[in-house]
Amino acid sequence: MRHRFECPLRWSDMDAFGHVNNVVFLRYLEEARIDFMFRLARKADSGAFTGGSVVARHEIDYRMPLTHRPEPVVVELWVTKLGFASATVGYEIKDERGVYVTARTVVVPYDLEQGRARRLTDEERTFLSRYLDDEATGAETV
Repeated sequence: MRHRFECPLRWSDMDAFGHVNNVVFLRYLEEARIDFMFRLARKADSGAFTGGSVVARHEIDYRMPLTHRPEPVVVELWVTKLGFASATVGYEIKDERGVYVTARTVVVPYDLEQGRARRLTDEERTFLSRYLDDEATGAETV
């Protein structure tokens, strides 16, 4: 199963070359991940990820340029690896024209009060495991 997030394009997302800037794609991934981990996960379990989480690693492959238009792009998100103290999330940013970006993010649950990483709770692991697809890796080499 994949989480599907529609992400609007903003005029300010474009760079001097007339396409969405490479850094902006990380923002799109973040918006989808926040919707997934903080809206959906908390809907499934009100205590999920309330302590926080941090990004330990990003990998991103740009497949084709994206130019501004009124229609949103779709960010599909799934879990490619689930550990005891981290999860790897795969993504595709796409539309009917094709895939613009494939990416991966390693997310670590974090205890904000203690200022350190923590293990995933059983509830968080249960939620994330519903989206586990270790066959679809995201950020594959072109």
